Amino acid sequence: MLYSLFEWFKQTGVKIPGGTLFQFITFRVMLAVLLSLAVTMIYGKRLINYLRRKQIGESVRELGLAGEQQKKGTPTMGGIIIILAILMPTLLLANLNKAYIRLMIFSTVWLGVIGFIDDYLKLRAKRIAQQQGIAYKKGDKDGLAGWFKILGQVVLGVVVALTLYFNSNTKVWREYVGDVKPQDTTGFKVVELDGKRHYFATANEPIATIPFVKNHEFNYSKLLPHSLRSVTWVLYVIIVIFIITAVSNGANITDGLDGLATGVSAVIGACLGIFAYASGNIRFAEYLNIMYIPNLGELSIFIGAMIGACVGFLWYNAYPAQVFMGDTGSLMLGGIIAALAFIVRKELLIPIFCGVFLVENISVVIQVAYFKYTKKKFGEGRRVFLMSPLHHHYQKLGYNESKIVTRFWIVTIMCMMLAIVTLKIR
Repeated sequence: MLYSLFEWFKQTGVKIPGGTLFQFITFRVMLAVLLSLAVTMIYGKRLINYLRRKQIGESVRELGLAGEQQKKGTPTMGGIIIILAILMPTLLLANLNKAYIRLMIFSTVWLGVIGFIDDYLKLRAKRIAQQQGIAYKKGDKDGLAGWFKILGQVVLGVVVALTLYFNSNTKVWREYVGDVKPQDTTGFKVVELDGKRHYFATANEPIATIPFVKNHEFNYSKLLPHSLRSVTWVLYVIIVIFIITAVSNGANITDGLDGLATGVSAVIGACLGIFAYASGNIRFAEYLNIMYIPNLGELSIFIGAMIGACVGFLWYNAYPAQVFMGDTGSLMLGGIIAALAFIVRKELLIPIFCGVFLVENISVVIQVAYFKYTKKKFGEGRRVFLMSPLHHHYQKLGYNESKIVTRFWIVTIMCMMLAIVTLKIR
């Protein structure tokens, strides 16, 4: 909104002090980070007090974990703070006409609403139990049905996939390396760089960056026989749905310790911001020999707001937490991280920079599968981990909660650096 206002002033010839600053994306990114920090730290406290007055507190299962009793009654649904801190700077500072911005706003609101409904239904079940004088025990059936949350993630996956595949404003540019004669430039996008002309052609097929491979690109159409490549978009939709669902649920599972999912998401956001800047800048794209994706500049404002929102939320969510994000925040953060990865064409690097989410997911799958297998074979279920997800395993081993969280942050930083290094390792 502010961006549009200053653009209108510029077009009408009205000079506003400081108005030229809004022409620089770097200024708006820094402003987005500061504004999101201000929103979370100033209005976050007010929302926490409101949630506490309304007795919107967390119910904790009896798992025998250290410190779990102290968490009872801690306000939840704090993901509302993160959503507001992301949306407000984006709406004020970004160019809302850009397809990527609109897609990310939709992703944030869509999964935020689904998570909010899930949290609300859980709280309603708790209140009904209290009114009836029944001892309330937190269970998986209190909130939205699992299939409904997956349906919401599927809808987001379809929207993201179809937008990236069919929208003309979300295409990548691939440089033509052969000789181009002046009369044959029709259909090419010509860019002057350091006194040399570069010819780009728009890619009409879904392409992703693949690590450790010489050409550094992977075309999804290669997974299909030539006779079916006209419907590559169907395969692409399925892949996007699977990855968005996996990452969103991974973030949700990771949100089990104070500050864990928030800090990990902030680091991943920084990684995606670097990818967006490198792919959106033609000079860096040429130096790194990676695909050039135009129109990514405005996306950095959204990413900056996301990082600021996560860091600001840590002010209240770090151990000992004054508020939990709930599904309102965790489902949303995982979903937008996956959507951003697809936009910057780095979804095949997700197992690296989202390594913590991946390991947390796998630990649950291994635990459940092994328990069912041993129960069927031996008559009693056995476990690989003391408890899943993995962070609870370390709690059972006696590690302090804050130490587990800090070490998971460090591992995420290492994964982020490895993902960035893969741009040059081939």
